[in-house]
Amino acid sequence: MVGGGQLARMTHEAGIPLGIRFKLLSDTPQDSAAQVVGDVVIGDYRDLDTLRTFARGCDVITFDHEHVPTEHLRALEADGIPVRPGPEALVHAQDKGVMRAKLDAIGVPCPRHRIVSDPADVERFAAELGGGQAPDGFPVILKTVRGGYDGKGVWIVRSSKEAAEPFRAGVPVLAEEKVDFVRELAANIVRSPHGQAVAYPVVESIQVDGVCDTVIAPAPDLDEELAGQAQQLALRIAQELGVVGHLAVELFETADGRILVNELAMRPHNSGHWTQDGAITSQFANHVRAVLDLPLGDPRPRARWTVMANVLGGDYPDMYYAYLHCMARDPQLKIHMYGKDVKPGRKVGHVNTYGDDLADVRERAAHAAGYLRGTITE
Repeated sequence: MVGGGQLARMTHEAGIPLGIRFKLLSDTPQDSAAQVVGDVVIGDYRDLDTLRTFARGCDVITFDHEHVPTEHLRALEADGIPVRPGPEALVHAQDKGVMRAKLDAIGVPCPRHRIVSDPADVERFAAELGGGQAPDGFPVILKTVRGGYDGKGVWIVRSSKEAAEPFRAGVPVLAEEKVDFVRELAANIVRSPHGQAVAYPVVESIQVDGVCDTVIAPAPDLDEELAGQAQQLALRIAQELGVVGHLAVELFETADGRILVNELAMRPHNSGHWTQDGAITSQFANHVRAVLDLPLGDPRPRARWTVMANVLGGDYPDMYYAYLHCMARDPQLKIHMYGKDVKPGRKVGHVNTYGDDLADVRERAAHAAGYLRGTITE
């Protein structure tokens, strides 16, 4: 697996019961997965020679992020190394411009968008929207086509004067309409090389300051037909793009009852962390199965409701005593910490709770995440 973050850590964990030998390419020995994986190579994933050396002896290469240069992945494939997902699929998660063009070509509903060249072009795009939230079409969303995540590389601009910063990165900028949505959803599916695919229940993803805070599985009060549409849409995108492994399709549910595709991620995803404790087969276990072309596991939920809450960096109390409190208060609580240095706003872990009463399940998750962060002290 290329990338040493928490996704690699949890994917490794899922492979242990199967006796899978797991090799990791990590930036530093302190990375989340490098702390627990036995076979770790420290190196730069942007260097082709490093990738080639790492890949020797591997049956298959997969990823915990989308940042490996596309041309390097093509070179690995030319060397005869299976890469899953392959570069022709992964580029749609690496480059938002490529993604939007492909989704348009296959008829997937998306926010209105186009590549813009400068602030004046942003103003023209806003005017083209017509009927926007303001007479001039503003506000609009600007995104750098590569490199953004967790709210980074994304701007809400209300005039052309506010639109200069995104262009300073020197990469193309995608402009999108600001969608009038009622909530964000995610459809998670897993697809194997021979085309078997499974779909998890559609979840609600609650964002705070551009970072995922809480995931509710399944999405409460979601129309059954719309949920089915979202699952079918994700399965179709995976097939059309040739995705192998886990695919997360982040969606907007609009006020008029439609779904629009916001982002794609071709790896295990934060919106699927609930599956570790809330599904018969987790996203991590199914990603391992998919990239090894093993039969996929059952994605059905174990409980009526499962809630995942991220633990973000803050003023930590002593962790041992935080565990004492949280585990004693809620014996069913599942805590997953990543071994990461604490930085404000950084994802350092998550908790999962489950049960039949949604309000109770949500409260338990929020309390545990807040106590582990240090924002709740009783």
